[in-house]
Amino acid sequence: MGKKRVLAFDFGGSSGRAMLARFDGQKIELKEVHRFDNEPVMVHGTLYWDVLRLFHEIKQGIVQANNAGGFDSIGIDTWGVDFGLLSKEGALLENPVHYRDRRTAGMMDAVCKKIGAERLYQLTGNQLMEINTVFQLYSIVQNRPELLRSAETVLLMPDLFNFMLTGKKYAECSIASTTQLMDPVHQQWNPALMEQLELRPSLFPPIVKSGTVVGTLTEELCRELETEPKTVISVASHDTASAVAAI
Repeated sequence: MGKKRVLAFDFGGSSGRAMLARFDGQKIELKEVHRFDNEPVMVHGTLYWDVLRLFHEIKQGIVQANNAGGFDSIGIDTWGVDFGLLSKEGALLENPVHYRDRRTAGMMDAVCKKIGAERLYQLTGNQLMEINTVFQLYSIVQNRPELLRSAETVLLMPDLFNFMLTGKKYAECSIASTTQLMDPVHQQWNPALMEQLELRPSLFPPIVKSGTVVGTLTEELCRELETEPKTVISVASHDTASAVAAI
């Protein structure tokens, strides 16, 4: 059996790393090829993820992994709940806002007043936390509706990085489960809940299972990084789910 070689990116709240893994059918060998900071940036009172810098670090990880012997596929996991908004043309409308930002203050109470806290839990199975995606989005509904009118797609962070790598838009199931907008029984979005909160269901891309091949690196990226096309896999992309899978 030939060796399988994968490049895994893990993003935490303050740092990230790229790990090159080789599997020979019996054992896994791991090598760290790149490590980098992940520091949010405050601008005019809003705390953002420095997403373009993070994508630069992904590209550096790809280069370093190729220099360290090469790989066949890429997988990315990140924290949950945070997201980017894309225009119809696929442009990022603004940097993703950090879950520690205060824009969600009072939003959990506002949503629970509309839906009911017990009902919201029954529909989604999520612990009610003010940082959850549903409350972040509802803050935009309440305070910046023009931003959502300009948006075509909501992508959670690992799905956003996968889009930057491949141009393909999907939502992996484990990361989608952190939004408090997914039906946990059928593992699909809950459009009725979205509509109650004035969110267009069309904003959310199809949910795929962990392990789905979402595409390959774009031709433009391959030229820039001087690499062969690599397969991008939508792994268990919520970092907790990846940790459980590793065990």
